[in-house]
Order: sequence, then structure tokens, then C-alpha cells
Amino acid sequence: LVNWNEQLLFDWLEENIYPDLLKAKNQMSRWDCYAPFSKHRIELKCRRTHYDTLLLEKKKYDAMIEEAAKHLDTPIYINSTPKGIYSFDLSIIDPKWEDKMLKSNTDFGNSEWIKKKVCFLKIEEAKIYK
Repeated sequence: LVNWNEQLLFDWLEENIYPDLLKAKNQMSRWDCYAPFSKHRIELKCRRTHYDTLLLEKKKYDAMIEEAAKHLDTPIYINSTPKGIYSFDLSIIDPKWEDKMLKSNTDFGNSEWIKKKVCFLKIEEAKIYK
């Protein structure tokens, strides 16, 4: 079992899936990396716990769809958990949105709870890399 972080996940993807993988130039971008050969615009997410469904915020989904459409790219959402790496082609999923009370962010010390519109992606519908 690997305790993934975004850099480890990026490195693994570059070594095994996308040899042409580039990091987003803007750190505040709504996507993390880009593979020019496949035209995949990719958002990475590392989960500390394994879940059979993986959360995706509507704001993130909308931004990925919009940015990919601008460049004729495929929006890809890749999640790692302690049990594997799961890749979702956002252009072919049909998300079912729901409101959920969640922390405003996970890693930056802000414990405020806010309502977010999210969907849950089933890992069996993902391309499973590992």
C-alpha cells in the first residue's frame, strides 16, 4: 500500500502512463497536469482512505469540462487511494449531483463546514491502473 501524494502520483503517471506529462504552469489552475500526446487535461486527487465511490465537486467538474472544451482536450480525473489508482474520463460520465456538508478544505487547517454540490464516482466505472 502506498501513501500517495500528488507528486508521487504525478511521477508514477509520468513513468507508467503519460511519458509526456507536464505540470500545469499556474499552481492555482483548476487542473494539475496535461498530456499533450493524448490531449488529456488531468486533475489529480490523493485520498488517504479507500472508498468505493470517489467524491468530485461540481465546481471542479465544471471548470475541467470548460477548460478541456476550450482546447479540445479530454478532461480526466485521477484519484489515488491506498488500494489503487482510478482514472475517470469526465467527458463520458453522467454525474448525479447532491448537496453535502463538507469541510471547506482538507489540508489547510480551515475546519469550517460548508455546503458543496458533489457527485460520487464508482471505482468500478474507472480505468484502474494499479
